[in-house]
Amino acid sequence: MTRDFVAGDYRFIPAVFQYSSGAAANSGFEIERVRFDELLPLAEGFARAAEYVQAAGRPLTSFCACELRSPAAFTEDGFRTFNEHYVKTLAQWGLFDGVTNPVARSNVCPEIDPPAQPSFYGFSFTRPSQRSAPTFVIAGGAESREGDGSYAERTVRYRDVSPEGIKDKVHFTAGEMERRLGAFGFGWKDTTAVQAYTVHDFHAVIVDELVRRGATRSGLTWHFARPPVIDLEYEMDCRRVLRETVI
Repeated sequence: MTRDFVAGDYRFIPAVFQYSSGAAANSGFEIERVRFDELLPLAEGFARAAEYVQAAGRPLTSFCACELRSPAAFTEDGFRTFNEHYVKTLAQWGLFDGVTNPVARSNVCPEIDPPAQPSFYGFSFTRPSQRSAPTFVIAGGAESREGDGSYAERTVRYRDVSPEGIKDKVHFTAGEMERRLGAFGFGWKDTTAVQAYTVHDFHAVIVDELVRRGATRSGLTWHFARPPVIDLEYEMDCRRVLRETVI
């Protein structure tokens, strides 16, 4: 279920053209996460990321994950158009070959004070390390099953934001995080951070659907934001990163 990306010194879980489902550093390397103190428009964020990565003595192909913020949820067609634009830079950097994309990603939409245009929140890249502990980033995933068909056809409890609907959405999404972790041979016990993105009150299901699973071993960061496609309501991502920087 994983594939090596030799040029970046990491392996990844193949998914769709716009992103992979996760990236994990190879032996002898670790992932560093860098968060911007202020959101940067997409082009400026890519430029700042390139500057930082190259200053660290690393090739641009070491770029393995990014976190984006968008003004509002996209239509399906709008999301595809955005993604086709987004991957152009990854292709220029030698990351996207037109079919396969090793870079994990989260892209969510702040409900309050959103950016005026799609923007960078943070990124991750691999660098040499003497540490033996593994590091990884699991991409954002919402309550939509993988496969063919529209989001309406693949979404768990489509347009249902009742307490029962939210419970099923959280249950499915947490299970998808576990599947992606398992592809690398990891579990919740290995994570150093778990994030949830929703504008709905999901407190009633946190204990059974997250705490009892072990997903909150390092706490839970809730971002008051929507997933990137209209009518998706709950998203998560997680990571194990031992070096994190804010610039």
